[in-house]
Amino acid sequence: MREAELQMPPAARERRDVTFRFAALAFGGLVLALLASAGVALWMYPRTASDHRLQRPVPSFPAPRLQVYPQQDLARFLRQEHERLDHVGWVDRARGIAHIPIDDAMRQVAHDGIPDWPAR
Repeated sequence: MREAELQMPPAARERRDVTFRFAALAFGGLVLALLASAGVALWMYPRTASDHRLQRPVPSFPAPRLQVYPQQDLARFLRQEHERLDHVGWVDRARGIAHIPIDDAMRQVAHDGIPDWPAR
């Protein structure tokens, strides 16, 4: 083979790029295709275009109940808790469950111990 047959042709490049007119037409065609697709979808499924959630009534919630006197509410709560801790009373009278003052309960546990508690 001769040397002329082994030579590659000189590198070439495209002489012209995509014109503005072609790009504008392609973009316009894409927009038209999208609009046509949306139109066909709306024609085929007419009820899916409306949001049915907007037709439901909006629920009304009651206004928040705020504490009018929070310091007095806290004082009343603490009085009730101390009353329960310092006095004897029934928890469930039908089943025979009562509560005793916490000091008495601590003395009883110190004297009798806790059942099933490991000894030292």
